Amino acid sequence: MACFTVPLAEAVIVSTAKTVAKKAGCGEKTLDFIDKKVGWLEKMLYGGSFLLAIEHLYHGEISVYPPFLTALNTPEEIPVMLHEMATSGVGMALLTTVVWG
Repeated sequence: MACFTVPLAEAVIVSTAKTVAKKAGCGEKTLDFIDKKVGWLEKMLYGGSFLLAIEHLYHGEISVYPPFLTALNTPEEIPVMLHEMATSGVGMALLTTVVWG
């Protein structure tokens, strides 16, 4: 339902941290690490979130009109959505970060 939002949130945090680190004026070696290594994590997280969003759209779990998450249509489905985010979403985000590292 909304598991793709967890890796997407991590991607936004990584992008923000990358921008802040670049503006801080780190050394040449650190900037190279940030550009290459952290850039890969960014691409993996954004790409995975995009593909999951397309898959959820295809299966009718999200819509193109508000409320975008179909689980928000009925209050009974909200705990199920939050459980999926806590299990599947966090698991995917952690696995992506571990594979990257």
